[in-house]
Amino acid sequence: MKWVALIVPVLFLAVFIFALVRRVKLYDCFTDGVKEALPLILSVFPYLAAMLILSALFEESGLAKIITDFLSPAFRALGIPPEISPLVLIKPFSGSGSTAILSELLAAYGPDSYIGRCACVAYGSSETVFYISAVYFAGLKTKNLFKPTAIALAANFLGVVVGCLLCRVM
Repeated sequence: MKWVALIVPVLFLAVFIFALVRRVKLYDCFTDGVKEALPLILSVFPYLAAMLILSALFEESGLAKIITDFLSPAFRALGIPPEISPLVLIKPFSGSGSTAILSELLAAYGPDSYIGRCACVAYGSSETVFYISAVYFAGLKTKNLFKPTAIALAANFLGVVVGCLLCRVM
């Protein structure tokens, strides 16, 4: 077994021993933390449910395919293979949907192909922006999320463009 696999268990053990030395009531602290987490979960749940439903509707309605077909020429001009356009468009909405698209691309083109490498880089260099926004901004009183969401989407897209460029060069 490699020593790296021991980092997390050793860290847990060290925290446990440190708490015992300081005479911290671990179980009481744990249950207090859980009590504080429940209201957070209840406040975040409606936003998460809305994002999951909207991402499923986006995929199932066919709107994702229409937008993908429309944007493929622009993606090609930016160096993004048109085959990975669905991945680029679905990733900000759905992590599981983008994982399914990635596995289809890898099965069709192979992981060592240019399309496979670009797909992997696009998957790894982007984030589920709307899901993360729903989680992070659920507790805010202000709901003006256009700027942070637009910046995150632009950063995702720029990461994909630069990633595909690097895949072409390397």
